[in-house]
Amino acid sequence: MNKTIRRAAVLCLLMVLALLGRATYVQFYKGQALADDKLNRRNTIAKYANPLGDIIVAGSPVTGSQRTASGDLAYKRTYKDGELYAAVTGFSSQVYGATQLEGIYGKVLDGTDIRMKDPLSVLTGERARGGNVLTTIDPAVQKAAYRALGNKKGAAVALDPKTGRVLGMVSTPSYDPSKIAGSADGDAWKALSEDPDKPMVNRALRQPLPPGSTFKLVVAAAALENGLYPSVDTRTDSPNPYTLPGTRTVLSNENPSAPCENATIRTALQYSCNNVFAKMADQLGQDKVRAMAEKFGFNDAKQDVPVRASASVYPKGMDRAQTALTGIGQFDVTATPLQMAMVSAAMANDGVMASPHMVSQVTDADGTALQSYPDSDGKRIMSSDTARQLRAAMVTVVEDGTGSNAKVSGAEVGGKTGTAQHGVGNSKTPYAWFTSYAKDSSSGKEVAVAVLIEDSGAARSEVSGNGLAAPVAQKMMRAALGSS
Repeated sequence: MNKTIRRAAVLCLLMVLALLGRATYVQFYKGQALADDKLNRRNTIAKYANPLGDIIVAGSPVTGSQRTASGDLAYKRTYKDGELYAAVTGFSSQVYGATQLEGIYGKVLDGTDIRMKDPLSVLTGERARGGNVLTTIDPAVQKAAYRALGNKKGAAVALDPKTGRVLGMVSTPSYDPSKIAGSADGDAWKALSEDPDKPMVNRALRQPLPPGSTFKLVVAAAALENGLYPSVDTRTDSPNPYTLPGTRTVLSNENPSAPCENATIRTALQYSCNNVFAKMADQLGQDKVRAMAEKFGFNDAKQDVPVRASASVYPKGMDRAQTALTGIGQFDVTATPLQMAMVSAAMANDGVMASPHMVSQVTDADGTALQSYPDSDGKRIMSSDTARQLRAAMVTVVEDGTGSNAKVSGAEVGGKTGTAQHGVGNSKTPYAWFTSYAKDSSSGKEVAVAVLIEDSGAARSEVSGNGLAAPVAQKMMRAALGSS
C-alpha cells in the first residue's frame, strides 16, 4: 500500500469514527432534549393522537376532545362554556401551546406524566390515557360573576376564607379557547392577540392595578397591629384638609361634607376619608405599612394558585408625601383582584390567611389520585381582635356607608369600596373596586370577594366602587351562600 492510499484510509477511518461519535452523542446525550423540543412535531402528533383528559368543575368536565376531519393530528381540544371558564382553564392549542391549568398539568392531561406509567409502558413508551384536573370552582359563583360583569372590562375572584379554595375566577372580556385549539386558527389567534381589550389576559391574576381605597383596610390593620390607635372607634389625629408632607398639595375627600376631620377608623372607612389614611400611613412610615402589606401577600413574586399571579406591589424608597399617598392605595401601589380578595378573606377568617388554590386533586384516567391539594390551615397575619374590629367597621361600610349595594339579605356582609386614579393627573377613567366578605350564620357558609371594573363604558362621574363593583360582588356572595 503506497503512502497516498494509506493516508486516505486513515482519513476515512477518522471520518467514520467521527460519524459514530456524533450519532452516539445525539442518541444517548441529546436524544431526550431533541425529543422534548417544542419544535419537534412528533410531540404534537403524539399529544393529540388520543383524547386529552379533562378539567373538572363540580364533578363535570368543562373540556373535551373532538376527532379532527383530516391531517396528522387526530384530536383537538374543545371547551364547554369556553368564555365562562377561560380564566380557569386557559387554552390548549395545536399550534400555540397551552396556558394556565392546561399548561401546568399538560403531562397529566395528555398521559405522559411519569406517575401514570406502569412498568410495561415505561419499557414500550406507550402513553397512558389522559388524567383529569379537579378544580375548586363553584359553578354558581362563576356564572354569577360572569353574568354580572357582562360587557364590562374587569375581573372578579371569590375565595372560601377558611380553606383558601378559589370558588370563582372571571376575567372580562373573555374568549372561547375552542376557537384557537386547532391547526388552522391563525385568523382567530391574530384577532385575539391584536384586540386592544386583551381578552386573553387574565385580569384576575395577571394585571395588577392601583387598588385605591380598598387598600385602606391594609393601612387600618397596620395601625391597629402597631398600636397607633387602640380601637377602630378611637378618634384619629387627622386634619381636614390634609396637606401632603413636604408639599403644598392638599388631599381632598370624595365627599367634602363627610365628617372626616379626626375621624375614627370606622368612620373613615365608612366615608372613605383620604385625609385619615394618608396621615395614618405617614405616621406609621412606609416600613410598617409594607410589613403589613407583605403579610397579606403583597410583593410575593411566587403566588401560585397554581397559576402564577403577578406580584401585587407595595413600593420602597419613598418620601413622606409618596408614603402618604400609598395610604389611599395610590402612588406605586398595585394589586390584583386575587390579592384584594385575600385581604377580605383574612379579615373574615379571624386574622388567619389561608393560601388560595383552585385545584383540589389531580387523577389518572381511572380516578386514582396522583396528587391532592389539601385545604390550607393558613397562617396568622393579625390578631383576632384586629380582625374582629375591622370586620365590624367593614359591616358599617355596607350598612351605613359607601358599600350599600353589597347587602345580602340574611347575611353579615362587610366591605370596602375603592375608586383608583388612572392616567397622568387622573386623566383617564378611574378604576372601580370592591372587596368584601359575607357570612351566613344559619348555614355556616362564608365567602370573600374582590371585584375590579377597569372600564364599564360609564361616564367618568358615574364611576364608583359602590355603583359598579359592589353589585357584582353582591351577586357572587349570594351565589356562594346559596341565597335566593
